[in-house]
Amino acid sequence: MSAKSIDHAFTSSSLTSAATDPTHAGALSFMRRRYSKNLEGASTVVWGIPFDAATSNRPGARFGPQAIRRASAIFDNDPQYPFARDLFENMPTVDYGDCLLDYGDHWQTPETIEREARKILANSEYLLTLGGDHFITWPLLKAHVAKHGPLALVQFDAHQDTWFDDGKRIDHGSFVVRAVRDGLIDPNRSIQIGIRTHAPEDCGIKILFGYEVEEMRSSEIASLVVKHVGGLPAYLTFDIDCLDPAFAPGTGTPVAGGPSSAKILSILRGLGQLDIRGSDVVEVAPAYDHADVTAIAGATVAMYMLGLRAERLAKSD
Repeated sequence: MSAKSIDHAFTSSSLTSAATDPTHAGALSFMRRRYSKNLEGASTVVWGIPFDAATSNRPGARFGPQAIRRASAIFDNDPQYPFARDLFENMPTVDYGDCLLDYGDHWQTPETIEREARKILANSEYLLTLGGDHFITWPLLKAHVAKHGPLALVQFDAHQDTWFDDGKRIDHGSFVVRAVRDGLIDPNRSIQIGIRTHAPEDCGIKILFGYEVEEMRSSEIASLVVKHVGGLPAYLTFDIDCLDPAFAPGTGTPVAGGPSSAKILSILRGLGQLDIRGSDVVEVAPAYDHADVTAIAGATVAMYMLGLRAERLAKSD
């Protein structure tokens, strides 16, 4: 027991050191990474945006970052499956905590998120964001495009999020049409996976509907995504309601008929060839969850996002 420590989020000796906290105890940063606003030496940053004022149905995703961090405690010091590696050995990573937002003045929210994201990206290489509702992806895309240029959007979701937007609304159902209109994403290289609703506009983005995801093999879907995006740098956004409510009940706008967590994780595992420049996991609303099922799914998706990056970095060495 003498070789073990606790509260690794505060006591870690380096940004790559492994945690030894018991899974049931210790400070709950994402995967026990060091909590820090100092990004010196960090290549990768995890960040929370506790915002859900743009939801059209059930609120509660403001508690998503807390829930995902809590669920991530299960990823202890073992090599992470299916990557068979310590993700952080060659990927110095910090948990930057949460974005401070004024709950009484939502019109400041987009600018605040974008400004803070730009600051993080100016001092690191990769940002993984824990939401929050899906509105947050719009200012996040603006910050990423300022650094990387226009991106392909790879969106796992039950909804297209292309509803009418007048440029003023705070609405989680319109970030995609806004991103296309503002030239943030290339619609011809973007793709939506798991869609189980209809919107008035598809913006020219390729759609894999829920029934198609059900009928295709995971490897086929992953290959299709990689081929469609090509070599364009990409942003990966994952709305947890992409999963069937049986696997993710804790979300604001659940839609029946979705894929299992196992199938979606298999698809994610096959996206290693993509040049992913940033990512987010959104719409985890723990008030509607059962036994942390949704939070565990969200934390696992986030871990896979970091795993893909760690693997890509290892191959480039």
